[in-house]
Amino acid sequence: MGGPGDPPAGEPEGAPNGGEDEYRSVVFDESFVRAARLQEFSAQERMGDHARAVRRRSAVQRSLSRQAMILVVLIAVAFGTAIYMGVRHPAETPVGKPPEPLRMTVIPLAPQGRVPGSRKVADLYAHSPAAQFSVGADGINLPAVHRTSHFSDSQVMTALTTAKDYLVESSLDADVLTGGSTRPVRILLDPDQLGQFDRSFTRPAADGRHAPTGWLTRFDPTKVALADERVRVQGTLRAAETDNSTLEVTSDHTFVYALRPAGQDGAAASLFTVRRELQFRFDRDDLRIRQAELLVSYVQAGPLACSADTADRLRPLLAGQKAKAGGPAGTDPYATGSATALCGTLAASAQPAL
Repeated sequence: MGGPGDPPAGEPEGAPNGGEDEYRSVVFDESFVRAARLQEFSAQERMGDHARAVRRRSAVQRSLSRQAMILVVLIAVAFGTAIYMGVRHPAETPVGKPPEPLRMTVIPLAPQGRVPGSRKVADLYAHSPAAQFSVGADGINLPAVHRTSHFSDSQVMTALTTAKDYLVESSLDADVLTGGSTRPVRILLDPDQLGQFDRSFTRPAADGRHAPTGWLTRFDPTKVALADERVRVQGTLRAAETDNSTLEVTSDHTFVYALRPAGQDGAAASLFTVRRELQFRFDRDDLRIRQAELLVSYVQAGPLACSADTADRLRPLLAGQKAKAGGPAGTDPYATGSATALCGTLAASAQPAL
C-alpha cells in the first residue's frame, strides 16, 4: 500500500526520472499569470447563471484601442485649433490683381520745315533743349524712397529700380533700338503679359494693344542708324501705393537720339525726340521676382510724318527732310502737358537752332 503522498495506483507508467513530475521546475509567477490569454472567473463571478468558468484576456487589443482613441482626440484638437486660428487670424496677404492688357498710344510729331542736321553730333545737342540732359541711364534718377502703409522701403526701392531697368532696356539698349533683340525687355515683364507682348511682335497692329513701339523704342535699321549711342535723357519717376497689395510707378522721360541714314557714316546727323510716359504696377509677386506689369504707354515722337506707320518701327525724318505738318501747331515733347491728337506738329523750339 502506498504512502499518503503517493498516487492511488502507484507511480504512472512511463513517467520520467522514476516518476518525477516534469513540470515541477516551472514557476507560475504573477507576471506569467497576468499574461495568460485565459483567466479564471472568481467564485463571486461564477455564481451568475450560465457564467463561463474563464474569460479571454485581450490586453493588446485594449492597449491598441486606447492608443487609437488618444490619436483621434489629438487629431480633433489639432483640427479645431487650426479652424480657430484661421477664423481669428485670417491671412493678411491679399491676392494680387491679374495683369491688365497694356494700353498704348503713339503720336507722331511732324516738323514744320526741314529737319536740321550737322555732321557734328555735339553741335546738335549743344543747340537743342537737350543740351543739359544727362547721358544714358544717368538721366533716369530715382526719387527719395519712403515706405508706404503696406510696403517697406526696400519694396518701394525694388519697384523704382525695376521700372528704371525697364526704361534702360527699352529706350537705351543699342541692340533693342536697332531692332536686333526684344529679350532684354521681355524678361522684365510680368509672365501674364508675355502673350500680348509676343503677339505685338509677331502680328503688329495699330489697335492700341499690339504695337511694338508701345513696348519699346526701335527704329527701322534699313533706313536709319545711331550716329551716337550716348542717348540724352531727362525725366522723373514717382511711386505710390494704390491699395494694400499694389504699388504703382509712373515715369515721364524724354529721350533724344542722334540719327543718320543707314550705311552713310559721313552723312549729316539729326536729332530725334521720344517722350515716353509709362505706368507700371507691382504686386508682391512682381516685387519678389523683380518684374513689372506695364499698364499704360503714351509716346510722342518726332520728327515723323503723320502718315508714317509707327506701330511696328519708328521711321524718323532725317536731316534735310520735311513733311506736311498735321494736327495742332506747336506740340512740344519737352513740355509737361499731354497731347491728345493722333498727329501733332513738332514745335520749332524742340529742334536744334543751327
